Amino acid sequence: LPVKKKPRTFYSAEQLEELEKKFQEDHYPDNEKRREIAAVVGVTPQRILVWFQNRRAKWRKLQKLNIKGNRKYPAASA
Repeated sequence: LPVKKKPRTFYSAEQLEELEKKFQEDHYPDNEKRREIAAVVGVTPQRILVWFQNRRAKWRKLQKLNIKGNRKYPAASA
């Protein structure tokens, strides 16, 4: 049986602002914290879990690019 994918969740600018603020505070919110964030943002805790997973992946990718960029142009970081 094919697995039904959940429809994509679209976040408003206000929701994204709140999520980004929470991400700056903690990259790995626990179950209780995810429930609190979900209540504030207005989506399910499962959607919060997925958003944080995706945001951490994006963050790691940017970190990797920054490290590569600094090696390529060492004078720029001085």
